[in-house]
Amino acid sequence: MRGTFSLGALALLLSGSAMVPAIAESSLAASLAPGSSRASDYEALPPSPDLAIRDFDRLLPVKDQSNPTLQLPIAPQLEAQPRVVSVTSGQASWYGPGFYGGRTANGEVFRQGTFTAAHRHLPFGTKVRVTNLSNGRSAVVRINDRGPFHGHRVIDLAHGAANELGVVSSGIARVKLEVLQ
Repeated sequence: MRGTFSLGALALLLSGSAMVPAIAESSLAASLAPGSSRASDYEALPPSPDLAIRDFDRLLPVKDQSNPTLQLPIAPQLEAQPRVVSVTSGQASWYGPGFYGGRTANGEVFRQGTFTAAHRHLPFGTKVRVTNLSNGRSAVVRINDRGPFHGHRVIDLAHGAANELGVVSSGIARVKLEVLQ
């Protein structure tokens, strides 16, 4: 029994052959013959001896003649919101200038402007969203040190995070801590 090939299968078999442009050109000429109702919907193509299947996108209907490079809007990538594991509140303080260059409890070098913090119990690397309850400003910090060891404070912020929250001038602030996963 003999099998039959479609035009696409034949073009695939003959890819790289000199016959492909002739096949594509003949089928194009048949579909866009003068008087054809579809011929006006398509962009005019100059006769080309090297027209091939890869030029198919040039055969698509032209929708907007005034802006041929019309771009569709791209949907913004939505970031996955971290899940809140626990919420606490209390007083926060900040530390910085006297400790720069020293080692934190997890062994990192303490640097200026970082968004890190010290907490008594949370594991190192834990991300915590800290919100200043007096002005509503918040920042996400990473726990890399132990403390604070003064009074009933719940977190000690590095200078970068304290500056972001507006805690530097007052020294302490009432905050909400949201432990993120």
